Amino acid sequence: MRRTRCETVTVELGGQKVVLAAPLAFMNESGGPVRALVDYYRLSLDHLLVVHDDIDLPFGRLRLVAGRGSGGHNGVRSLERALGTNHFARLKVGVGRPPGRMDPAVYVLRRFSVRERPEVDLMVADAADVVETWVGDPERARELAGRRRPASP
Repeated sequence: MRRTRCETVTVELGGQKVVLAAPLAFMNESGGPVRALVDYYRLSLDHLLVVHDDIDLPFGRLRLVAGRGSGGHNGVRSLERALGTNHFARLKVGVGRPPGRMDPAVYVLRRFSVRERPEVDLMVADAADVVETWVGDPERARELAGRRRPASP
């Protein structure tokens, strides 16, 4: 959608109309498109769930949080600046720490290895379950995300 600079699709989850969006910007600059999306749809931030990677979580672990700091994640920092708050829900998807002295930016932008791929598919399916649950029951979604076991790449 041009006005929001996001790719969007409207779906029904749990009997509710939901807009899924992917900003058409680098992650570190995603705040502007997300702010435009929130404004366009006149969304309360209580109805916003951001899904992002997190190198501080073990590979495959999911965590649902709200009202926390960026943890050094530049994309989340961009969102906080654009929205003027950190009071929005986030589903953190654990990708683990980079090996050795690898630059974290290089690590998160690389393709997953053949060995990691099956676990990535499961992680995405688990994250989708959490997102779908969050639409109708955010507290249950938090519990569901917290029960996920870290994968073993």
